[in-house]
Amino acid sequence: MRDVLISGAGIAGPALAHCLRHRGFRVTVVERTAAPREGGQAVDVRGVALDVVDRMGLGEPVRAARTRMKGMSMMDGSGTELFRSEDFAYTSGRLDSEDVELLRDDLIAMLHEATKDSVEYVFDDSITALHQEEHSVRVEFERGGFRTFDLVIGADGVHSAVRRLAFGPEAGFTTHLGQYLAIFPTPNLLGLDNWQVWFRDEDARAGGVAYPVRDNTELRVTLGFMAEPLTYDYRNTLQQKEIVAERLAGAGWEVPKLLAAMADAPNFYFDAMAQIHMDHWTNGRVALVGDAGYCASALSGQGTSLALVGAYVLADELGRPGVDHTAAFAAYERRLRPFVELNQALATENPGGPAAEESVERAKNGITLDAEMVG
Repeated sequence: MRDVLISGAGIAGPALAHCLRHRGFRVTVVERTAAPREGGQAVDVRGVALDVVDRMGLGEPVRAARTRMKGMSMMDGSGTELFRSEDFAYTSGRLDSEDVELLRDDLIAMLHEATKDSVEYVFDDSITALHQEEHSVRVEFERGGFRTFDLVIGADGVHSAVRRLAFGPEAGFTTHLGQYLAIFPTPNLLGLDNWQVWFRDEDARAGGVAYPVRDNTELRVTLGFMAEPLTYDYRNTLQQKEIVAERLAGAGWEVPKLLAAMADAPNFYFDAMAQIHMDHWTNGRVALVGDAGYCASALSGQGTSLALVGAYVLADELGRPGVDHTAAFAAYERRLRPFVELNQALATENPGGPAAEESVERAKNGITLDAEMVG
């Protein structure tokens, strides 16, 4: 049980690789992109997830990379400011909190740097088949050939190939939350200074946010709209940009300028806001971690923290002396499931805005990292 293959080099995968290496495992990470991913939104590391990054030795760089927002404004379609706050921001919560908001690509870069010399990374490839045997898993790859591992972990996101191969079609586990989001970078064409600006149209069917990063030289933009499930190719970026442009056509404020910038954005993310709900996250010698097993959606604000904590707990259970993978997987599910349920609930508590502060506090600290030894 010492050779582990992890699918996905986002946040959950490298975090798990880091934790497993420190427990003596040999780890390989396979990632379908050609290099560590760039772009994406600002993410939050909160509560017990901060304890995880501290234990990984990444607490100092994570805190140093935090965003420096001074506050936020909410605008309507005509450009009228509806309210502003210098105490909190929707993306991160209270600005005086110990919680950390940083760019997703910065966190990914830190995790890759911390693991690249001790973990085998295989970029530009993916898993196409899994064959579970009594003492191993035979894995076939898109670029050809096969390898054998003791365990396989899916950390490959909401559209997880590992989940599909080991548990069944995605549709059986997905709950659509009625929204779609697009996220992309652009130069700071709004001239924002550590201030995020939200907008919403009159009927609340579309909205979004723009905020500056990289010393105010760049914006990260999120555009969203309400919709029932759409049919599209989730790897066809041009098609996705056309959907967003169509859905936000006619929106006010600075949306036309942002849509024009979206057309040339070098990095682009688009997907439905959805959650993954499963009765179990493990099957034989295969397990899921992060969004692959229990996506809470960006609406929860806790996806990154769930990935970090899930990775830590899974590695903690697998690393216990004398414990086989069956017992370790069972303990992982038992420990983590109440934490997942608390955090998934944040996304649906207040569909029109952020969850209540007390709900977030309860959820982000809803697990202990030091579970008692069993047996």
